[in-house]
Amino acid sequence: MTATYRQPGVVLTDHHFTVPLDHADPAGETVELYAREAVAGDRADRDLPWLLYLQGGPGFGANRFVGKEAWLGRALEDYRVLLLDQRGTGRSTPVNRQTLPLRGGPAEQAAHLAHFRADSIVRDCELIRRRLTGGAPWTVLGQSFGGFCTVTYLCLAPEGLDTALITGGLPALDAHADDVYRAAYPRMERKVTAHYARYPQDVERARRIAEHLLTHDVVLPGGHRLTAEAFQSLGIMLGTGDGSHRLHHLLEHAFVPTPHGPELSDAFLEQVRGRLSYASHPLYALVHEAIYGQGDRPTAWAAQRVRAEFPRFDAARALAGDAPLLFTGETVHPWTFDSDPALRPLRETAELLAARTGWPALYDPARLAANGVPVVAAVYHDDLYVDTAHSLRTARAIRGLRTWVTDEFEHDGLRAGGPRVLDRLLAMARDEV
Repeated sequence: MTATYRQPGVVLTDHHFTVPLDHADPAGETVELYAREAVAGDRADRDLPWLLYLQGGPGFGANRFVGKEAWLGRALEDYRVLLLDQRGTGRSTPVNRQTLPLRGGPAEQAAHLAHFRADSIVRDCELIRRRLTGGAPWTVLGQSFGGFCTVTYLCLAPEGLDTALITGGLPALDAHADDVYRAAYPRMERKVTAHYARYPQDVERARRIAEHLLTHDVVLPGGHRLTAEAFQSLGIMLGTGDGSHRLHHLLEHAFVPTPHGPELSDAFLEQVRGRLSYASHPLYALVHEAIYGQGDRPTAWAAQRVRAEFPRFDAARALAGDAPLLFTGETVHPWTFDSDPALRPLRETAELLAARTGWPALYDPARLAANGVPVVAAVYHDDLYVDTAHSLRTARAIRGLRTWVTDEFEHDGLRAGGPRVLDRLLAMARDEV
């Protein structure tokens, strides 16, 4: 059943698709996918080429735009756009602590979640493409994890692609999760150092908050335990263009005076809860390291293990001396599933995923070396979330790929730069720049 409705300058249509849970068993169990079609109001009756947007994550539904916000307005000048809620996200069949018990116990849940990686998403897209376009190839715009999926698309079904546009999402083709995080922690330290250079008053504020958390049991509204490690993970904010400023504003009103002495304010705790909770996107925590799984080597809580190689990130050690507290970012740890009530029932499931082996390969270097699809990629200099060196090495491995390496934007350049970023990528794809 489809529904069509309007927003300013845009005609929107809801689409629902039924796809196999396991594409190797097309007659088996199915899941539902949701996607929103957007077309410019004055072009709604035209036969336009399709552009598929793959959101970053994993675990997030596609952007909910109002009218022609951000990059969408530029895309609607040339395309009919499909904003896909990848399996398990948004309005697609949900995956969370409430629904996963329908699968059975942790072993069955972990086996189910193994079907929520880029290879399954690409095969979903191919079924959808054939239904919508009559078999014609389409352009794919992949942001962050959506870019990872796009590279997998180039390996599994390049015949489905007219053009591939990637923003902040060129993955390492053969790196283990350990390699990903071993590159990430030094990058994170650089971002924290830059933040403290901009806001030196935050050095003492962060140390004071962490010291309070090391000596008090703090529970956020909704039952989330705020530990020093959880507080440090607010560093994920430093990967966006305005993130440093937002983190500063968050820290500047952390404490209030009370009859019992200074305490963390309700306003601070509520804002932190919104930043740290996985209730709206639990799939992110569940499969975040699994998106790097290839072959028989388990991910085995890579971010936690590799963190031990960088003792400067230890909060107690920093506070014992005069070192600044280092924030962390975009890492999932075993304690994440202890702290967050939206994840606690899934701790054993997460353990089984971390121990899982036999992951199918996501990338085919030989096929990428023979690529014939026009591919362009925005690579953000010192991107917090996706290692720039890894991205550039992958760019060299994909035949014909053109890169735009820029320090004008952080990882959220597609949002912050809007039409300008997409216009640059389209011009590159058409050999106009």
